[in-house]
Amino acid sequence: MDASPFGAYPKSALPSHLCDGNSQMPNGGSPLQTSVGVKELERLTASIHALNNGRRPVDLSLPQEPQMTNQESHPSQLGHHRTGSVTNSTNLNVAPRDPRDKTPEPQMSSISRPASPYTLNPPIDFDGLSWPCLGTRERLDATPQQGLERLEKLEGAVKTILTCLGEDPEREGLRGTPERYAKAMLYFTKGYEENVRDLVNNAVFSENHDEMVLVKDIDVFSLCEHHLVPFTGKIHIGYIPNRRVLGLSKLARIAEMFSRRLQIQERLTKQVALAVSEVLKPHGVAVVMESSHLCMVMRGVQKTGATTTTSCMLGCFRSSAKTRKEFLSLLNRN
Repeated sequence: MDASPFGAYPKSALPSHLCDGNSQMPNGGSPLQTSVGVKELERLTASIHALNNGRRPVDLSLPQEPQMTNQESHPSQLGHHRTGSVTNSTNLNVAPRDPRDKTPEPQMSSISRPASPYTLNPPIDFDGLSWPCLGTRERLDATPQQGLERLEKLEGAVKTILTCLGEDPEREGLRGTPERYAKAMLYFTKGYEENVRDLVNNAVFSENHDEMVLVKDIDVFSLCEHHLVPFTGKIHIGYIPNRRVLGLSKLARIAEMFSRRLQIQERLTKQVALAVSEVLKPHGVAVVMESSHLCMVMRGVQKTGATTTTSCMLGCFRSSAKTRKEFLSLLNRN
């Protein structure tokens, strides 16, 4: 057996002059015949008995209550030992004396992000509107007459806005603006009238393919719900199939449906990922979106070159760093 690089292992954790009552002290006397040796032996024995008496068998069938550590119960005694008591407030932050006792550090390749509590139960409503808001059901089920009434109400609201801005809604350049703007707003938010079930339209196919599928650079246009001004950009959708694949155009249609609503980029990114995950039940879904927001370009801070990137990782893309890195490398974003 090779010699240890740290020297020979001690035969006992006890000092050599305490292992045997007949062992000689450096001055030639017996430790049991000296008051110092007897006191040291008594203290050691009392400490061992105190530690053993504090141990109790654990019944694993019963729920265990968390116990406070010594640091929590005695914060002022860090790094100190109380002889003859069960309390042993050792500072765990102190490096071990023997390097062999050091806890190995985890490998970076095995570290993954924890599961998000916000994506465990996606509220996809295939029979309805997929995340409907108040009033969207009325809009979807409206009759042609009700649709005209809705359009007229929007026109009146736009005229009120123009008047409050100091303009004349009846002048030549603005005479048809309320109607045009009302129709434009209904188109910008047409995603409220669509649902995932109709968009997919049974375009899910059985295929023994278990490698990544990625559709990049899907153009999206949406309205910021805070200021009702546009934000535009590109969205990238990837997934690893679980014996089922989705028609490629359906990925773009799902992104289009959710973007044609009053949105924020963070929610839009997550909704697209959750919808694809619910439709296919794949091993994992990854969505990355990059966009420019006019609410911070033409107003407010007015930073024209600023872009915002958001992501949502589900399944193996979240649990596996290697899979996530492969996806980002295909986007040239790593």
